[in-house]
Amino acid sequence: MSTAEKPRPISTAHTMGNIRVYNTLTRTKEPFTTVVRGKVGMYLCGPTVYKEAHIGHMVGPVIFDCVKRYLTYCGYDVTWVVNITDVDDKLIAEANRRNLPMSQVATEMTADYVANLKALGVDQIDEMPKATEHIPHIIQFIQGLIDKGYAYASEGDVYFEVGKDDDYGKLSNRTADSQQGEGGDMAARKRAAGDFALWKQSKPGEPSWDSPWGTGRPGWHIECSAMSHAILGETFDIHGGGLDLIFPHHENEIAQSECFHGKPMVRYWMHNGLMKASSATGKVGGRADREHATADGAEEAAAGKISRSKGAGGLAELIRRQGGDRIRFFLLRTHYRSTIVFDEPGLEEAGTALESFQRFFERVQRVTGTSFYDMSAPATRAEGQFEAGDNALLQSVRAARDEYLAKMDDDFNTGGAVSVLFELLRSLNKFADQNKLEEADQRRAEDVAAFRRGVTTLKELSSIMGVFQQPPAAAAAGEDTGLVDGLMQLIIDIRTTARKNKDFATSDRIRDALAQLKITLEDRKGETGWRRES
Repeated sequence: MSTAEKPRPISTAHTMGNIRVYNTLTRTKEPFTTVVRGKVGMYLCGPTVYKEAHIGHMVGPVIFDCVKRYLTYCGYDVTWVVNITDVDDKLIAEANRRNLPMSQVATEMTADYVANLKALGVDQIDEMPKATEHIPHIIQFIQGLIDKGYAYASEGDVYFEVGKDDDYGKLSNRTADSQQGEGGDMAARKRAAGDFALWKQSKPGEPSWDSPWGTGRPGWHIECSAMSHAILGETFDIHGGGLDLIFPHHENEIAQSECFHGKPMVRYWMHNGLMKASSATGKVGGRADREHATADGAEEAAAGKISRSKGAGGLAELIRRQGGDRIRFFLLRTHYRSTIVFDEPGLEEAGTALESFQRFFERVQRVTGTSFYDMSAPATRAEGQFEAGDNALLQSVRAARDEYLAKMDDDFNTGGAVSVLFELLRSLNKFADQNKLEEADQRRAEDVAAFRRGVTTLKELSSIMGVFQQPPAAAAAGEDTGLVDGLMQLIIDIRTTARKNKDFATSDRIRDALAQLKITLEDRKGETGWRRES
């Protein structure tokens, strides 16, 4: 757009709390201010649904699910939109390969995507618009760009004229001349190589819609501009996506939307790091030491990302093998702008870390008589505040809570926040040990009360992460849990009798045989428990 028509700054901005967000557009952390006080509009680019989802598709949804949880916890009313691209060249090609209607392939793959989101605890999405449901609005948007002189029709196609936008490249630091356009027949219909398609004329037999320029379908970039505008308005607060989308997708979204509306499209552009395969991963629960990704490193990061072209896939099978909680925990253990190094040993480490919490939750049940999962916890930041007095445990719990919130206020640093959860876990376990809370005849009521208050804070903070929401599956599908529990109790009783009779050979044989089956016995005062290791 011309200098005189550059987007007008937003006249009002509203701040709540001390949250700071790294904005890809400015390359700096900025205080979080919203267009409308107390409300947040957030848009995340979703998948093109032509194949089953792979784990790379879950990075953004898990991260932004956590972002919404935290903003809600801090008092914001958040509307989160994740779009579905259900018309695209890749989708048409896959439908032709399978000899199925494009809509059927899209429906199947959307169902797969949604099922995987559910398995990973992503349940905060408010709307999932589909491109095909917004065709009239997309056509209206394109016509508006033509009327304003930023787009032109050419032999059934419509293109955005990049040279007309003086601000083009401000997100990715690219110039209009560096924009690589489509080749083939489309190149001959464009005024400049960098001009990109808003509307593509359909080929015989392809899905199409009527438009002022002939039958065709929308381009990829215009879909998101139109859908975000329809649901969140001309200017909204957060637009998320992977680093690989900065250029050309998000750059083109900005050009379309800001030329059409004459005002900023988004206050904060948040880009998560990508996932790459490797045999090396950091320690779960330790301090994240990976470099944060930036827009300038987007190409480099994208080059090594996990994608279908690199053999990724089978997410549903991975979830069956590893469990959704473990995968979610794995994805949140580092800062969202960092590259996530993926391999199954790393997931196994995440599982081991989760088991330390599960063992603690069993301890909570023994000490308090209440399941961790049934405990109520503060749902907002204000509700979670409490007076620690001179109680050393509660002072350490409050300090941990303050540190956790400081991490999340600092650009939603889930990696740092996870580390605080481990510190809090260690403090609570140490307190339970020192004060003999599992020995009913020795523990004091005031110690149990302090312990319970600390556990409540642990639940409060872990809920922001979306972890430990439900008990882990007690048994595999089809397994009779009552029978298993009865058999295990019988084995434990036999071992206990052997130990009383000083038949240690039998006792050890039972323990070792169970260990080979990945079943661990835990001897506690007055009883023996058991657990199945994953």
